[in-house]
Amino acid sequence: MSTYCVIIDKMMYHDPFDELLERYRGLIFSLCRRFNHRGLEVEDLVQEATIALWKAHERVLPLPKMQQAALVWRIAHNAVVDSLRRIEDTDALPEEYDEAAEEENPHIRELHEQIALLDEPNRTIVQMQLEGYSYEEIGQKLGLTEKNISVRLVRIKEELRKKMTL
Repeated sequence: MSTYCVIIDKMMYHDPFDELLERYRGLIFSLCRRFNHRGLEVEDLVQEATIALWKAHERVLPLPKMQQAALVWRIAHNAVVDSLRRIEDTDALPEEYDEAAEEENPHIRELHEQIALLDEPNRTIVQMQLEGYSYEEIGQKLGLTEKNISVRLVRIKEELRKKMTL
């Protein structure tokens, strides 16, 4: 019975794009989920990222998996940012927003406001670090070296410190 399944499996057609999409579905979804508070639903952002990936999939498929992940992340990120630029910014708060916690510490609110004002990719670097990504993981997803991520974070933190003390 197992031999029969293997033979059938080998005869089945596997679309390379579907396999690529399945491999990086979680990465795309988590990226889109980070941006959904800006006025678009996660599903809309995932769709935009998927369309962008489809347009570039022939460039992505031949790469080794490590480089694929970085390029898929960059393509999805750029698609999401482009989508957000096309819509009007809203002041809507995310569902998980905890107003009581913010009222307890106004410095946290100010810090998040300052982070939101950072340029790309600095805002993404800070957000990824706050989410617990290592320098290596951030670098892989953004196509930068660990050292570059480290240097950027030091500079970003210094910039935020200056803004927070003004």
